[in-house]
Amino acid sequence: MENRYRSLEELPMVLTVEDLMPILSIGRNTAYELIRSGQIRSVRAGRKIRVPKEAIAEYLSRQA
Repeated sequence: MENRYRSLEELPMVLTVEDLMPILSIGRNTAYELIRSGQIRSVRAGRKIRVPKEAIAEYLSRQA
């Protein structure tokens, strides 16, 4: 999957797990594990998981 965003500012307000994967260069299982473990904050809307843009910025700042 290709990352179509060049910066955090270009990201939409909420992302899907599929959007998250190329941004962080991780696979599907790793993305779900980061969400499940609480390392990346997420919101559940019915059966769908959405990741707020701020949650990605928070995760990346903790990794630096």
